[in-house]
Amino acid sequence: MNSLSGKHIVLGVTAGIAAYKTTFLVRSLVKAGAEVQVVMTPDAVEFVTPLTLSTLSGKSAYIDLIHRSASAVSWNNHVEIAQWADLLVIAPATANTMAKMVHGQCDNLLMAVYLSAKNPVMFAPAMDLDMYQHPSTKNNISQLQSFGNILIPAETGELASGLVGEGRMAEPETIFQHIESFFCTDKPLNGKKITITAGPTYEPIDPVRFIGNHSSGKMGFELAKVAAEKGAEVTLISGPTNLKPQHSSINWVEVQTAQEMFDACQKVFAQTDVFIASAAVADYKPKHKAEQKIKKSADVMQIELEKNPDILATLGQQKKHQFVIGFALETENELENAQQKLQKKNADLIVLNSLNDSGAGFGTDTNKVTFVYQNKPVESLPLMSKTKVAEVIIEQIITHYE
Repeated sequence: MNSLSGKHIVLGVTAGIAAYKTTFLVRSLVKAGAEVQVVMTPDAVEFVTPLTLSTLSGKSAYIDLIHRSASAVSWNNHVEIAQWADLLVIAPATANTMAKMVHGQCDNLLMAVYLSAKNPVMFAPAMDLDMYQHPSTKNNISQLQSFGNILIPAETGELASGLVGEGRMAEPETIFQHIESFFCTDKPLNGKKITITAGPTYEPIDPVRFIGNHSSGKMGFELAKVAAEKGAEVTLISGPTNLKPQHSSINWVEVQTAQEMFDACQKVFAQTDVFIASAAVADYKPKHKAEQKIKKSADVMQIELEKNPDILATLGQQKKHQFVIGFALETENELENAQQKLQKKNADLIVLNSLNDSGAGFGTDTNKVTFVYQNKPVESLPLMSKTKVAEVIIEQIITHYE
């Protein structure tokens, strides 16, 4: 049975150019078997017509608290609308609307419905680049999430102003996927929160140079995709990479340095069920970063290094209920080093890679790994795609919770 069949969804449409996209969203939801009630802000009608959304949803779009006709005056009961909904989705969520949601400003029907809602609320921000980056907007988004509202992140792309950047409302297909995933309750990792680190870290020497490594982030991004497909709520914390998440429900946190990655992991670890440390984190960083580009002057240059925080070891010691997986990339004494790492980091599983294996390591689409467990025999896997490796690792997590 379709997870959306018979579900009641209230779609709040606000006054942004992205409102036109809601026509495609409504059609997809209705086609999937959902009942959709559109509630529009008064100014939203300047961007998409109530007639269009009413025709697609099969229900009259509500706009005003008070409804006046030639023969009568009535009101649209915001409490009944809110109670009818299994889910309230506000898309687009403009900067103005989000500010009202944060501060409880109730000056239209949609805000009255929002303040009356007891079931979950999703919101999909949409605005221009500078507005989206403004501290007020960032703070409002954080506040809404702290209330328990579910963010559908804005995307990067061409904006109505002609600028290119972050702030573009998620595409209808992406919003639909978020809604569908929310109602799908038969996936094996539903309700589990998984945090994954991926990619390299860049440790700055000066404004133009850094210490880094060849990690592409492919393994971590594949893990995030498979975990999300299995129903997990995924936070992907990645260093610099050319990759982008391939599943709409992944919360992608971009960092540069090991310290930034450490801080991001610390922020979410207490609420995490599974932590997978697949990033190639720099062990050391320059003790002093030059404020200006270092000029070439001598034949030899010395850089004093200091240790970065050990993310896996720190979180391994902090773990209570968490299932912790680490990665080990070795060039010699592979199994012995991986077993030592398992104990030192207090991990539950180490995924061992060897650069001596053809087709494994950085930058490839394949990998050859060995599982080193706390209480089970070592298990070596054949060379396979990183997608398949990710599937096998996620299966280990599913088995852990069975």
